[in-house]
Amino acid sequence: MPALCRDCLTPAPCVPETRCRVCGSPRIVSHPELFSLQVAHVDCDAFYATIEKRDDPSLRDVPLVIGGGRRGVVAAACYIARRYGVRSAMPMFKARAACPQAVVVRPNMAKYQAVGREMRALMRAVTPLIEPLSIDEAFLDFRGQGEDGGPPALHLARLALQAEQELGITISIGLGPNKFLAKMASDLDKPCGFAVIGRGEARDFLAPKPVGMVFGVGRAMREKLEADGIRRIGQLRGFPPAALEFRYGSFGERLAPYSRGIDRRRVKPSRPTKSISNETTFEDPIADADDLSARLESLCRRVAGRMKAHGYRGHTVVLKLKTAGFQTLTRSHTLPEPTASATDLLIAAETMLRREATGPAFRLIGVGISNLTLGESKDGAALWGEEAV
Repeated sequence: MPALCRDCLTPAPCVPETRCRVCGSPRIVSHPELFSLQVAHVDCDAFYATIEKRDDPSLRDVPLVIGGGRRGVVAAACYIARRYGVRSAMPMFKARAACPQAVVVRPNMAKYQAVGREMRALMRAVTPLIEPLSIDEAFLDFRGQGEDGGPPALHLARLALQAEQELGITISIGLGPNKFLAKMASDLDKPCGFAVIGRGEARDFLAPKPVGMVFGVGRAMREKLEADGIRRIGQLRGFPPAALEFRYGSFGERLAPYSRGIDRRRVKPSRPTKSISNETTFEDPIADADDLSARLESLCRRVAGRMKAHGYRGHTVVLKLKTAGFQTLTRSHTLPEPTASATDLLIAAETMLRREATGPAFRLIGVGISNLTLGESKDGAALWGEEAV
């Protein structure tokens, strides 16, 4: 059965109970469709509270509530506080009564938004097709990107490591064949989870689940469904779509395909893609220019492949370097004509790298292209030829 170590990113045929044969980690994700599924839902774990615990280690092992005032509401609660029944949107007086020992911190939205932007940048480094749902969650679509950079599961596991190592937060990942199943999967194994729901198991998996687990079914809809005797998702299959639409409105029409694990909605980016990039972090910092240069070619090929898949070409090549001391250097070069050629990207990035790799060691290198346009270039072969794959 296909499997992947979430700590060292080693893919291997094994079963969930085994440890990684390379690093010994028990954090193995395994599923028959692991390496073929291409739609993900990424959700940051207790986002506000996790950031506050990151910035104040004294809060790490205590119940933490983000909110304030007797008449206010809970903006977020850590997982320790949740054990006492504290939930988001709960009135603060009820939260204090449920967990008197909780530490209460007022929200710092500017800080949370800054971390949210950093998380979004990490997501965009693995796919340009991102549909944000809020500051701390989004759908990611890997369809059409090819296999050059490895399966989506590998990119997602790497994304989780980057979020933890670079931002100090954790994420839970749901992987599936569509948005509905990916969203449902991300709630199965929180926090720090990586859950998969495949096509082959969807119907059997969904049948006994309560209708309240369907994304979009709120309290009012759940109560209406239960009043009609529909408590399990599988029961929805006994009704024609037209009957569900008549009874429950436009959302009712979706319930029939959802009950069978079918969701034809596309992942829709909230704004046009402004750049496409790819980066890699080294286990040990590298100072040698030739060693760094050797990492560039595969990065450029991945960026070019994603541009081809989505019909983009770009003007400005960007090189990103991060020193061993976590200082980020960004250099850019604007080309005379837009391109999607991996060779063009490599030449520009290599030139910038040689100017910067003169001494300090780097722990990260990345390549991107911005000032994107859609359509064919003047030289169609350069855009769509083999070098752009």
